Amino acid sequence: MVLLDDAGRAIGSADKATVHHSHTPFHLGFSCYLFDEHGRVLLTRRALTKHTWPGVWTNSFCGHPGPHEPTVDAVHRRAGQELGTAVRDVHCILPEFRYRATAADGTVENELCPVFCALIDGPLRVAAEEVMDTAWVHWPEIRMAAELDWAISPWAQTQVPLLDAADLPSWARRSAA
Repeated sequence: MVLLDDAGRAIGSADKATVHHSHTPFHLGFSCYLFDEHGRVLLTRRALTKHTWPGVWTNSFCGHPGPHEPTVDAVHRRAGQELGTAVRDVHCILPEFRYRATAADGTVENELCPVFCALIDGPLRVAAEEVMDTAWVHWPEIRMAAELDWAISPWAQTQVPLLDAADLPSWARRSAA
């Protein structure tokens, strides 16, 4: 994983297995909201074996770019690893999104986390070690979950209102209407 200074500049790297704990250093991640041809958005429920936020509903997928890996390349890579699918028409919607959240077990997430949206480009074949459930929903349902503090990840809960106000591609705006 790419470690960052407070200004978001790369200052080194660390093994992902050692980074997430009660004093997680600031690092680079990303989130992606995946849309289908019907304007629905894929929500995923994190596998119970995930170290951070197991069993929690969240955006379509997320991850961490490797050192020297362009973030958009990491989006394509993680779509394949987590969901077993390809993506296309990838757009970075919230390039400066950052958050810090503490899980019930004390594990901290501390990320610069650019937010992307993309179109699915193939069938889903989710990796069970990453995702325990999926749901294709319309944006108003996601908005309601965030507004009502339902059990969605803290990053998704913060991202949803920002995405409502963002300049989304036309195929994503269709879902938000």
